[in-house]
Amino acid sequence: MSGPTSDGAAGPPTPPHGWRRRQRPPRLERRLEFPDYDSLRDFLDQVADLSEETGIYPNQSFGRTYVNLTLFADDDSGEISAAAEAFAERVDGFAKG
Repeated sequence: MSGPTSDGAAGPPTPPHGWRRRQRPPRLERRLEFPDYDSLRDFLDQVADLSEETGIYPNQSFGRTYVNLTLFADDDSGEISAAAEAFAERVDGFAKG
């Protein structure tokens, strides 16, 4: 899926909900906040299980009630892969509960 640019041409694909597309290096980023550590821990466990299932391991940094996730572009193509986009969408499902 592509997003429009200011001149109406198709731009880079629109990232999954809540994710921000960044350049230099190309990546998707998302910060999620939780009401307490137990909720965060449950979420991190779901992401870990998904990583084991897909072989995609996002960079993670977290505190007591938040996590920052980063998915980097594929080393070979320099693009965010369809698998990484699908991973991000599944993470969104975990975040919705």
